[in-house]
Amino acid sequence: MKSLLLQKSIEAGCLKVKAPSNIALVKYWGKKGHQLPCNPSVSFTLSEAFTETDINWEFENPTPKEEVDIHFHFGGDHSEKFAERVRRYFNSLIDTHPFLGQLKLSIRTRNSFPHSAGIASSASAMASLGLAICAMERKFFKTLKSDEEFYRKASYLAREGSGSAARSVYGGLVSWGQYENDLSSDEFATPVSNIHSVFEDYRDSILIVDSKPKSVSSSEGHKIMNVSPYSHVRFELARQRVGDLISVMQKGDLERFIAIVENEALELHGMMLTSNYMLLKPNTLALIEELRAFRKESGVPACFTLDAGPNLHLLYPSAYAQKVKNFIDQVKPHYESFLHDHVGTGPQIHD
Repeated sequence: MKSLLLQKSIEAGCLKVKAPSNIALVKYWGKKGHQLPCNPSVSFTLSEAFTETDINWEFENPTPKEEVDIHFHFGGDHSEKFAERVRRYFNSLIDTHPFLGQLKLSIRTRNSFPHSAGIASSASAMASLGLAICAMERKFFKTLKSDEEFYRKASYLAREGSGSAARSVYGGLVSWGQYENDLSSDEFATPVSNIHSVFEDYRDSILIVDSKPKSVSSSEGHKIMNVSPYSHVRFELARQRVGDLISVMQKGDLERFIAIVENEALELHGMMLTSNYMLLKPNTLALIEELRAFRKESGVPACFTLDAGPNLHLLYPSAYAQKVKNFIDQVKPHYESFLHDHVGTGPQIHD
C-alpha cells in the first residue's frame, strides 16, 4: 500500500462511524499470511447489531511518534484486551499512514450487542476503525474520491484488524476471498449484486443463549485449522459453497439456501469438536431441534446459522416475521434474550 505524506499541521476535529456486524453464511475459518483467508466466505450485513465509534483528534507533533497516542472510552464493559488490540492495529498502520503518529486520538466506542459472545463484535468494531481512518485520509489529503476506491480501501484496512471486518464496510450480501469470480480478492471484500428480491430484506433474529464472552476466541479457532487433518477438505468445500450459495440466492431457491446455510453452521462447529473445543451449549442444540420441528410442521422457511459461539441466528423471509416471532415466544426457556435484525444497507459516517 502506498504510504501517505506527513502533514505540517492538522486542524482538530471529530467524526462518528456506525458500522454493522455481519453474519457469515459460508464461514471464514482459517487464515494464512497476514489476515488472509484460507477459504472464501459470504455474509449478510446486519442493521441493528452495530458498533458506534466516535473519534476526536488533535495535532500533537510534526514528527510522527512510533506509537499512536490513543485514549479509549468504552460504553458498557471495559476490555483492556480489546484496547490493546486496537493499539497494535493503529501502530501497525503508522508506516503507511504516518499522520496517525502525529495525532492525539480519543476513541469512544459502544456495541449494541454483547461483546465477544459470537456475534462478530470484532467485525463491526474494526470496520468502524477502518472506515474512520479512510474518512480521515480523505479529509486530510483529498484522496479516495470515488466510493469504490474509498470502500475498497476501508475493507482492506478493516481486514488488517479482523478478517470478517472486511465484509462489514458494505451492505447487503458480501463476499470475501478469492473464488471463481474475477472480482473477488483475499485482500478486500466485494458486494454481491443481482440477488433475488426475497433476500433483500431477509430477517435475522439472534437468540442470545449465553451473553458471556465465549471460552475460545476466534483467533484461537483459526489456529486450529493450521493443524487440523480435515482443513484441506474444509477449505475446498467452503470454496464450492460460496459459488453455489450465491447462485442459489440469485435464483431465490429457499430450500437449497436452507440446506447450504445449516450445513455450513454445523460444519464450523464440527471442526471445533474434532479439536476438543465445545462452543455450543445444551440450549443451542435444543433450539435447533425446536426450529427444525417448527419448520416441518408449519412450512415456514426459517433456518439457523451460528457464528463462533453458542448464540443462534434465525434467518427467514420478512413475509414470515410474525410466525417466527410467535415461535421465538414459545421457546423462551432456551435463551436469555434476543435481538431482531435484518439485512442492512451498510455503515454510516458523519463528520
